[in-house]
Amino acid sequence: QVQLVESGGGALQSGGSLRVSCEASGSTSHIYRMGWYRQAPGKQRELLASLNRGGFANYYVDSVKGRFDIDGDVAKNTVWLQMDALKPEDTAVYYCTAWQILATTDPDFWGQGTQVTVSS
Repeated sequence: QVQLVESGGGALQSGGSLRVSCEASGSTSHIYRMGWYRQAPGKQRELLASLNRGGFANYYVDSVKGRFDIDGDVAKNTVWLQMDALKPEDTAVYYCTAWQILATTDPDFWGQGTQVTVSS
């Protein structure tokens, strides 16, 4: 089994920056891709970005493109999301996720989430 632990969440003002990080442990040898979801109050869960073992990143939400950057080393079981120019609408619980090599659309593993709160 794989365990994912997020860190780095917190509260800050609009325009600020924050980095959320994730460390994977356990049976991680078949992890191919790691990424970040978020769920804001009253909104559906959305996939923000992912990173595979080759270092290729994908971004899935227009409102964060150019502001959020995913980076890390999936082979070393770590990934982070650098968030700049934060807005109140970025307030959400941010979840680290991981996919195995033979993956479906949904992640195979989830972290517990870390709260990010952006005030105006």
